[in-house]
Amino acid sequence: MSPSRISESTMTVTPVKHCPEKKCTMGATITGLDLNNISNEELESLREAVHHYEYVVIKGQQNLDPVKHWELVTRLDPEAPQVHGHGTVKEFAARGGLLSKRVVHGLPAAPNVRLIGKGYQGDDHYGIKNHTAAGSSNSYHRYPPSDEAFAAGYTQFQRWHIDAPLYDREPPHFTALRAVKVPKGEPVTVNWDDGSGLSMKANPGETAFVSTTQLYELLSDKEKMLAENSWVEYAPFPYMWIENCKGRPNGLGLETEGLEHNMEEMPEWDPEKIKRYPMVWMRPNGKKALQVHGIAVRKMFLKATPTSEVKVVDNIAEIRKLLHSWQERIIRPEYVFMGPHEEGDVQMWDNWSVFHTAVDYPDAYGSRSMHQANLGASDAPVGPAPIPVL
Repeated sequence: MSPSRISESTMTVTPVKHCPEKKCTMGATITGLDLNNISNEELESLREAVHHYEYVVIKGQQNLDPVKHWELVTRLDPEAPQVHGHGTVKEFAARGGLLSKRVVHGLPAAPNVRLIGKGYQGDDHYGIKNHTAAGSSNSYHRYPPSDEAFAAGYTQFQRWHIDAPLYDREPPHFTALRAVKVPKGEPVTVNWDDGSGLSMKANPGETAFVSTTQLYELLSDKEKMLAENSWVEYAPFPYMWIENCKGRPNGLGLETEGLEHNMEEMPEWDPEKIKRYPMVWMRPNGKKALQVHGIAVRKMFLKATPTSEVKVVDNIAEIRKLLHSWQERIIRPEYVFMGPHEEGDVQMWDNWSVFHTAVDYPDAYGSRSMHQANLGASDAPVGPAPIPVL
């Protein structure tokens, strides 16, 4: 797609022009679109743009009604269960584990639109009274920056992930994130802190993105064949399973320290709700994405070729070693895209072909207020090869 104007609409899609040193290919800006009054034609054009560019920022949505925000994601997948991808706020609090350590509120007018952010949200934020949000903190890491370094503006990627429950419900196709209030100040420095010496600048409050479509293309032909014929099994209530674990300094994956719960310690779970997904997900445009949420994988089923025997791997250290060796290829400054946004903008991304992460920033930059919505998809990811019944 090139810059284009939709027939009988003011909607314009303009690709992001990346700096010469960048290798990332994702991103577009959309103007002339009112999400409070988006037509069916515009909705399909928006869907096409998100699939093509993987990430878009829709400008000028300061007056977006939370009800219309929720309607946007439901209209994009009308056959899906009409609830947030992680369930109700009550369900999330009870089973969210690692993710629910910070309190999440639904907006009273649209409970499936979640308030996330950092700092004081105001006396009355869309009906939520006197709430101070706990942001995505570097305390998640085993080796976070020192207090002095963080105060000076040195930080880390918090947690590379996809928005997905990975148990019972399917991963949302799209996430829509509106910036209500953004922190202000000089850019922070994101350090990898993994011995690589890598770092990059980011504006405070920005979210980082990488394309797992590009990641797939970074694999060798032999690795592509392995990935295309293999699949993973996620733990039941996966974020409870890892609630005591700590993240690696570059935000990708977990330190392997044996802190995962034993299955005997987990709440009662239904084997029929366990999720097995291919490593490679086929996208609507025919491209392939290496989409594995490594922190939650409990078993891996490896097939080197279509006719190979299946190798079952249930050693967590071995699982993570393979995934990190692949996924770290895309977690580099030249591939990481910092989602540019201003107050009132809505960021949307293809959750089936993108990894993203928050980046913590010092409190002195001010509060961050974001409205987030997604819903578990009506269909499950499929790969180039079907998952056999074992």
